[in-house]
Amino acid sequence: MPGKNNDENGLRIAARNRAARHEYFILETLEAGVVLSGTEIKSVRAGAVNLRDGYARVDGGELWLYNVHISPYEKGTIYNREPMRPRKLLVHKKEILKLRMKTRDKGLTLIPLSLYLKDGKRAKIELALAKGKQTHDKRDSIAERDVEREISRNLRERGKRDY
Repeated sequence: MPGKNNDENGLRIAARNRAARHEYFILETLEAGVVLSGTEIKSVRAGAVNLRDGYARVDGGELWLYNVHISPYEKGTIYNREPMRPRKLLVHKKEILKLRMKTRDKGLTLIPLSLYLKDGKRAKIELALAKGKQTHDKRDSIAERDVEREISRNLRERGKRDY
């Protein structure tokens, strides 16, 4: 089904965490499956997901996703789940061990970047191993973005004048 959220690889993005790249330095990313229950998958398909305050953590040898809000399905009944409940993430055991070591020793955190449907069936989440930015780092990022925007604007205007 064509749409603005569809990718050429069969991905349909349900939600993005736009603030993540502003608030954190992204060191590496990984894909994990999300265990959903009841009518949650219908809410994900509808795009009723908020990743803004979400994070992932290794608890008891398993990877869990916290503070991600998946709104209850409108037409659901008793099968609707708690919107902010922790959700288990599916990753290989070796990945979990690596992530536990990195987050414990170096002060890094796991944050969700996007939640998407792969081939229209399976809910996947893109997690980032990230380090928090300080205020001056955020100002530097904003300044770089503004300079790039100004350069591209000047190039566009210059191209129009040449014709």
